[in-house]
Amino acid sequence: MTNDASRSPPVRLVDWLVRRRTALLLFALLTAVLAIAPASRLELNESIESFYAQGDPDLVAWTESKEWFGGDEIIMVAYEKEGLLERENLNELQAFADVFRVDTGPDAVPGINHAATQDLASTLNLDDVAVFQEFSPIARRIIERILRKSLIDFSRSLLIGQQTTRRNEDGEVVESESDATAVMLELAPGLTSEQRQETFHTIREIAADPQSYIGAGETSQPTSANEAARKPFPPVYVAGEPIQIHDMFRYVEEDALVLGWATSGLLLIVILFLFRSVRWVVLPLLVVHVTIVWTRALLVLTGLKLSMVSSMLNSLVTIIGIATVTHVTVTYRELRIEHDRTVAFRETFLRLAPPVFWTCVTTAIGFLALLSSEIVPVQSFGLMVALGALLVLVAAAAILPGGVLIGGLDVDPRSTPAERQIVSGLLGITRWVERHPLPVMGGTAALMMAGGIGLVRLRVETDFSKNFRSSSEIAEAVDFFEAKLGGAGSWEVNFPAPAELDENYLDQVRELAVRLRRIEMDDGTQLTKVYALTDGLDFIPSRLGETIGIRRRVLRQVQPGFEDQLYNPSAGRMRLVLRAQEQKPAEIKLALISEVEQTAREMFPDARATGLYVMIAKLIKSLLADQVKSFTLAAIGIAVCMTIAFRNLWIGIASLLPNVFPILLVIGGMGWLGVPVNIGTAMIACVSMGLTVDSSIHYLSGYRRARQSGLDHVAAVRETHAGVGRAVVFANVALIIGFSVLTLSNFVPLIYFGVLVSLAMLGGMLGNLVLLPVLLRWIPMQH
Repeated sequence: MTNDASRSPPVRLVDWLVRRRTALLLFALLTAVLAIAPASRLELNESIESFYAQGDPDLVAWTESKEWFGGDEIIMVAYEKEGLLERENLNELQAFADVFRVDTGPDAVPGINHAATQDLASTLNLDDVAVFQEFSPIARRIIERILRKSLIDFSRSLLIGQQTTRRNEDGEVVESESDATAVMLELAPGLTSEQRQETFHTIREIAADPQSYIGAGETSQPTSANEAARKPFPPVYVAGEPIQIHDMFRYVEEDALVLGWATSGLLLIVILFLFRSVRWVVLPLLVVHVTIVWTRALLVLTGLKLSMVSSMLNSLVTIIGIATVTHVTVTYRELRIEHDRTVAFRETFLRLAPPVFWTCVTTAIGFLALLSSEIVPVQSFGLMVALGALLVLVAAAAILPGGVLIGGLDVDPRSTPAERQIVSGLLGITRWVERHPLPVMGGTAALMMAGGIGLVRLRVETDFSKNFRSSSEIAEAVDFFEAKLGGAGSWEVNFPAPAELDENYLDQVRELAVRLRRIEMDDGTQLTKVYALTDGLDFIPSRLGETIGIRRRVLRQVQPGFEDQLYNPSAGRMRLVLRAQEQKPAEIKLALISEVEQTAREMFPDARATGLYVMIAKLIKSLLADQVKSFTLAAIGIAVCMTIAFRNLWIGIASLLPNVFPILLVIGGMGWLGVPVNIGTAMIACVSMGLTVDSSIHYLSGYRRARQSGLDHVAAVRETHAGVGRAVVFANVALIIGFSVLTLSNFVPLIYFGVLVSLAMLGGMLGNLVLLPVLLRWIPMQH
C-alpha cells in the first residue's frame, strides 16, 4: 500500500477501528444496556388531534366544541332483546345500566361520568319526576301514558334502533319496534392513556359477563337486579370512537413488540440459511437492535413520542441495518478467499465505507423531507427514522470490527446452497438487458404511465372499522351498531344561539333537524339519527307547560343533562347531535359531512360540522395533504446527494428513476386494484423512496469501481451483478421474508404496510438490476 494511501483519512479511520475493536464493541454493548431503561419509557401519543396542524379549521372547531359542550366522548354498550319494551325486559335493562351508575366502592366503573349514564328504561321511568307530583294519581297515569309513546319516539334518536317495517303472512306491511338498545356512557374528562385502558377493560369485562355484575353494587331496583342476574343475558357489544381509537393504538403497541421479535426470529433463520454462520447471523441483528435501543433512548431524552405513523420505526431501522450488514457480509466473504481476516475486513471497510455512508445520509435526507409537513407526528416520524439511519452507521462502525475479528470460532460466512443458481440468474438478466435495452425502457415507461393513471384512481379509507380484522371484538361491535342502531359514528353541527331562547329560534332549530333528516346521498346514505333540543321539548304535553321556560324545567327533570349537552347560553352556541354509519366509502362520508354543513349554513351561516367522526373521516386526507411536497423534496435531496457522492449530475438524475419506478408501480397498483389508502400506507411514497435508494448506491459504487479498474460498460455490469447484485438480492429476500410476519398483525394498516414495503423493495431491486444498467450505458463515466 502506498504512503499516500496509508495517510488517507479512510485508511487512518479503519486502522483506528481495528486497533480499538474490543473497546468499541464493549462501548456499543454497554451503552445499549444502559439505554434499555430510558428506551422502554418511550410513549405512544394516542391523540388524534396531534395529526392536525395547529390552527387547522377542523381541529379548531372540535376544540371549541369540547369547550362549549364538554368532552362528549361517548361509549355505547348495546344488545338486542326480543320484546325490549316489555316491563320485564325494561327492568333487566335498568339493572344492567345501574351497574354503570355505581360511583363508589370496588364495583364502581372507573373513568366515566356515572350520573350521565343514559338508558331506555330510566328514560321511560317517570316515578321520580317532581313536576308530576302536582297532579292527581289518575291525571298522572294519563300523562305518563301520553308521554310513554313520545319518550319512545324521542329515545329512537338516541337509545334504541329505528322502527322497521315488514310484511306479515297476509302480505300486509306492519311496523315493528327495534329490539336493540344502547346504554350511553360518558367518559370523564382528562383521562390518561392508562386510565382509559382501565376504563375500557372494565366496561368490556362487564359486557362479557353482565350477570356477575348486575346487583353487585347499589342499584335503584334491587329486586329487578336480582331477577336479571339470574337470567341468561344476550351478547353485549361495546363501541364508540374513543374505544376504536384506543384499540387502534393498543394493537399497534402490542404488534410492535410481538411482531418485532417474530420478525427478528424469522430474519435470523433466513440469514442463517443464506450464510450458514451463527456469527454472521448475530452481527446484523446486533447492529439493528443496538441502533433501535439507542434511537428510542435518544427520543425519550429529547421528549419526542411515538405516534401512529412513527410506530414503524423499528421496522425501518431493521431494513436499513440488515441491508448494510448484508453488503458487508458478501464483500468480506469474497475478500477472504485471498486475504486473512484483518486485511479482508480493512479492504471491505475501504470498499464499502463510502456507499454505506451515503446510503445512511441519503436515507436520512429522504426522511428529513417530512419536516416540511405541518403535522407534528409526521415531522417526528421523519426525524426519528433519519436519526435511526445515521445511528446504523455508528452502530456498524462500533460493532463490526470487533464482531468480525474477535475470536476464532465460526469466523467466515459460507455460501448459500443456491448461490450458483442466483449468480447464474443475475448474469442471465445482464445478458437479456444488454440485448433488449429499448424494450426495457419502453416497458418501464408504460408501467410508470399505468402507475401514474392508477394514482388518479386512489381512494382514501375512512371506515375506521376496516383498520381491524373482521373477527376482532371492535369490528364485530361496529357491525352490530351499523346493522341495529344506525352506526357508531357520532358527530354534530353547531351554530350561534341567543342567550334566551324564543319560539322563533326554536322553530329554526326544529326546521334544521327536519332538513338534516331528509338529506340523502346518491347511494341512499342518510343520517341515521338526528337529535335536537326541540326533540326533548316537543314530547312534553302542553298540559305540563305552555311556555318555553316551563317545558325546559320539565325536560331537565325528565332528562337531566339533555339540554346542557345541546345548548350553552353563556357561549351562545347550540348544536344538533348526529349519527351516521361508519362503514361507508370515504367520498360518501366526506360528501355527507359537506352536505350537512351546507344545509345548516342555509339557516345558520356560522354553522360548523365537527366531532370525532369528522376528524377521523379527514384524518388520512390530512396525512396525504402534504405528501406530494415532502416526496418532491425527498427526491430532490436524494438526487443532490447522489450527485455529490458520485460527482456526476447525470448519475444523480438517473438514480431517481429506479427508485421512483417501484413507488409509482405500488401506489398506482393500489389505485387500479381498488386498495384504499389507510393510516399504514399514507406515507408509503416517502418511506419507499428512503429505503430503495440503498440498493442504487451500492450498485453504482460497485459499477464505478469496475469501470475505474478498466472494464467497459458490459463487463462492469456483469461484475456488478455477480458481486453487488448478489448482496442486493440476499438483503431484499431476507427483508421481504422477514416482513411477511406483519401479515399476522391484528391491525390491518400494519398488514398493508408490510406487504407494500415488501413490494416496493422488490420493485426497487428489479429497478436497480434491470433498469439502472440500461441507464448507465448512456452516462459517461470517468475511468
